[in-house]
Amino acid sequence: MVAVQHEKDGRSRILTTARDLFATKGFHQTSMAQLASAAQVSVGQIYRLFKGKEDIIEALVQSDSNAWNADMVVLRTKLEAGALSLEQTFEQLLLHGTESEKDEAFSFDILAESFRNEAVGETIATLCAGFRAILRDFACIANPDLSGEALDAAEELILACMFGFGHRSVSRPKLSAQRAARRGAQMIVAGLKAVH
Repeated sequence: MVAVQHEKDGRSRILTTARDLFATKGFHQTSMAQLASAAQVSVGQIYRLFKGKEDIIEALVQSDSNAWNADMVVLRTKLEAGALSLEQTFEQLLLHGTESEKDEAFSFDILAESFRNEAVGETIATLCAGFRAILRDFACIANPDLSGEALDAAEELILACMFGFGHRSVSRPKLSAQRAARRGAQMIVAGLKAVH
């Protein structure tokens, strides 16, 4: 039991440290020796828990995916219970991506890695598939008549807005994240309602 807990603690420490190092130094610029030193583990322990840095990236993406999906379910539950309006739901959805602006460069590294590493790409695709189902629900709440290509396009637009809001600092925005999310949510809802 102690060995299992020690392994779990080591894995968690490695992932937390990897996220920080990859975000500040870059994925490819961080060596396993640097990661081991910063995480206060041996390089051997890293390789006992992970095949390599790509496996660490996949684990980080999976962790983020699980957290995002859980947050999306909470938003849907609050919307269904009347605790949030549809606009507030979309606002929270857009704001979620801006919470980790410090990880923005790391996020770009992960997206690039998804094109080189099939496992990372599949993890991101699975993440998006989970989002897509909930986004379709949100779109249909805004406009119950949406179906077929119009519903597919609504899903794509909302997903693009989520990704875009998560990477907005690069474009030097004029509005705060809060104000932009509020206005963006109003526009999304108005646009969804206008589709026939």
